[in-house]
Amino acid sequence: MLHRTPRTPRTTRSHPVHGVRRRPVRSLALLAAGGLIVAACGGGGGDEESAVTTTEAPAPTTTEAAVTSTTSAPTTTATADTDTPTTVAEAGPTFALTGLPLTDEALAARPALVAKIDNHPQARPQFGLNRADIVFEENVENLTRFAAVFHSQDPGRIGPIRSGRTQDVDLLGSFSEPLFVWSGGNPAVTRAINDSDLVGLSPSTTRNVGFFRDQRPGVDREHTLFGTTTEFWMNFTPIFNPPPTPQFEYRAPDEAFNGEQASGVELEMDGLDVRWTWDRDNAAYLREQDGEPHFDDLGQVNTQNVVVLEVEYRPSPADSRSPEAQTIGTGTAYVFTGGALIRGTWTRDDRTQPFTLTDENGSVIALTPGRTWVELPRIGNTTPLT
Repeated sequence: MLHRTPRTPRTTRSHPVHGVRRRPVRSLALLAAGGLIVAACGGGGGDEESAVTTTEAPAPTTTEAAVTSTTSAPTTTATADTDTPTTVAEAGPTFALTGLPLTDEALAARPALVAKIDNHPQARPQFGLNRADIVFEENVENLTRFAAVFHSQDPGRIGPIRSGRTQDVDLLGSFSEPLFVWSGGNPAVTRAINDSDLVGLSPSTTRNVGFFRDQRPGVDREHTLFGTTTEFWMNFTPIFNPPPTPQFEYRAPDEAFNGEQASGVELEMDGLDVRWTWDRDNAAYLREQDGEPHFDDLGQVNTQNVVVLEVEYRPSPADSRSPEAQTIGTGTAYVFTGGALIRGTWTRDDRTQPFTLTDENGSVIALTPGRTWVELPRIGNTTPLT
C-alpha cells in the first residue's frame, strides 16, 4: 500500500448564493450585443430552440492558454512502492480547476464557461473536450451528454452544443455563476436555468453571437450547432462575475498516497458503455465508447483523473422521460489517478459547494494536477479494472 499524510476535509469558501437565485446583471458588452431574450420553448425535456444561426464556421481561432498540451505527456515522477507515475505540481499559484501552475492571471480571473456538448453518434468527433479543465458525463434519454467546463484554456470552437437539463442547475452550482452555453430547452427547463445563477447563453439570448451552424453531410440539424469560446467570454462576461473556486484538492510534488493498482474502469451508462484505460507512457487515461476509441478534434479523448460518482437518478420535474442526477447528498466514489484506484465516498451538502471526496479512512482524496473527467453512472454500474 502507498502512504500519505491524512488530510483534514477542506472548508469550502462560503458562496453568497444559497439554493437558486435570479440571474445576475450582465455587462455592458452583453447589452451591446442586443440584450437578452427569453429562450424559445419547445415540447419535450430536451427540445432545442429553433433560432436561425449563421451557416458558416468562423475562421479557426489561434488563441490557446499556455498551460499544458493535450498532445504531449506531462512530467512524471514515481511514487513509493508501486512506481505509479504522477504529474508534478509546482509550487506557487495554480489554476483553480486543474491545480497546474498559473501562467496567465487574466485567464485565472475570468469566469468558468460550461458548454453542454452532444454525444450522439452523429456529433462525433466533438470539438473542445481535450481542452476542458473538467468534464461531467451525465445520463440523458438513452444516451449521455457532457457538461464541459472551460477556464484555463480557450479551445475556440466547441460542440456540437445541445440542450440543458434540470440536473445542470444543481450539478454546476459550485462554479461561481458560470457562463452556461446551451441550445435551449423546453419551457420548464428554460425557467429553471433562468431562475438559477447560471449565466445562460443560447442562440436566442445572444442573438446568435458566438454560435454558428456547421451542416455536415448526413448529419441531422440538431447536431450541427457550435460555439466559439473566445466570443462568449469577450461579449457576455457579466460585470464583477467571479472566477471559479477549486473543485478538488491536488497532490504536491512527490506526494505518495493510499491506493490500489488499477488499469482503468468500465462504466455502464444509459445506452452507452464507457471504458477508461491507464496509458503509462502518456500518464493519462484514454477513453473508449462501445468498444471504440473516442476522439475529439485533437485526438483520442484523455484525462489525468477519472472521478466516478455513483448517483441516484429520478425523473426530472420538467419531463418525466428525462433522468435527473441527484448530486446533493452522499454516495460511493471511485477515484482513478496516476494508475491507481482510491475507493471512497462523495459528499455534497449544497449546490454551491463542490463535491468532497474522502477515502475509507476519512481523509480527503487529492488528485493528480491536470484535467479531470467526472462520471455520473447509476448506482452499481461501475467496474474497476485490475
